[in-house]
Amino acid sequence: MHHSKIKNLLPLIKLRKIVIAATVVGFFSALLAVTLKHVTEQYEAKFFAQAEEKIWPLLVFPLLGLSLIYLLRQYLFEKKPNKGITEIFESTESRKKNLPAYKIPSHFFNGFLTVVFGGSTGIEVSTVVASAAIGSVAQQKANFFREYKTELICAGVAAGITALFNSPIAGFLFAYEVISRKISKVFVLATAIAIAAASILIYTLNEAPLFAVEITGWHYRAAPYFLVLGILAGLHSIYLTKCVLFFKTRFAKIAQQRKIVLGALTLSAALLIFPQLYGDGYHAIKEILVQPTQVLTVTFGLTILAILLLKPIVTSATLASGGDGGVFAPSLFIGAFLGLLLAVCVNTFFGAAVIPLNFMVIGMAAVLSASIHAPFTAVFLVCGVVGDYMLFFPILAACLVSKFTAKAIYPHTVYTFSKAS
Repeated sequence: MHHSKIKNLLPLIKLRKIVIAATVVGFFSALLAVTLKHVTEQYEAKFFAQAEEKIWPLLVFPLLGLSLIYLLRQYLFEKKPNKGITEIFESTESRKKNLPAYKIPSHFFNGFLTVVFGGSTGIEVSTVVASAAIGSVAQQKANFFREYKTELICAGVAAGITALFNSPIAGFLFAYEVISRKISKVFVLATAIAIAAASILIYTLNEAPLFAVEITGWHYRAAPYFLVLGILAGLHSIYLTKCVLFFKTRFAKIAQQRKIVLGALTLSAALLIFPQLYGDGYHAIKEILVQPTQVLTVTFGLTILAILLLKPIVTSATLASGGDGGVFAPSLFIGAFLGLLLAVCVNTFFGAAVIPLNFMVIGMAAVLSASIHAPFTAVFLVCGVVGDYMLFFPILAACLVSKFTAKAIYPHTVYTFSKAS
């Protein structure tokens, strides 16, 4: 009788343990994300202000940042390279491979150092891997959690994304579309609880949207141009993906010290001409969102084209030479500039009278959607970062077009290529 009673209680005990684990994972993942976001934001602004005043920081900072990351890796983090989201796939697809605890501080510090010293990427992937490691460490604490490894890793990732972008739905969708790709009751329960813990934390801390903007509305006459933007975003995302893979392959054959010098030189040269490429580029996005250029001039057109051409190159050089990060921030950056350029062009040549601000917001989502093959994540994520859902349907249309354009021409993303190779 006693034995059967315990047997009946077992599912309840398991459920309680999963609820507790997901709450803890969600809270600490969100705390890590918010801390990394604010610390990076603060120091990036300070360092960038220095770089704007004098030339020498742009020559020194990239080399200093990449060298510090190398030294930390050599002497503190077991000489293991950070492979980004690929590490999560390796862990979820193998029973034996787990994300070790040192991945939490390693991605935190490396992500921070990369961005504040001008590395042309963002802290998003560093946050995702660090929060996945929190889930992985929790999963290793109890034997029965072994079968729920993916679910607890996804709980950490979902909470991290929720806290970074003020969007619980984007957190859930990213965990599903990119990491898990399959759904189960435990997945829904664990991610929902972790997201709830993250949401309570960001509500308590009164976190503001990253790019709070005032969207006044949109017109049906702009719809064909939204689709054109989707196609252009899909094509540019392929260029970004190919750049990252090309640089990683080429740099793999070079000694680490030479990689650092080569990466730093590439970065410094680009930053001297276009300081907008410094760090995650959010400072540049905020500038153009506040005062979008309305008139097309030769200088403006050539500047934007050069930025769109160079951004994937400097991002790839940053990542290939040992910087920590991914394609999240670069996609948002490229999308904003691409959207602005298209809007100004169609207004100038076709008298389209479209709203440049709308195109920048839609562009951000469309390039991200195509870069990570996750349209629904991109929709909710960008609506979360601008704090407005008015453009939901145009964003959704552009995101679907950009993803299918990119996938039809080149089936891999930076993440899935690593899995296939």
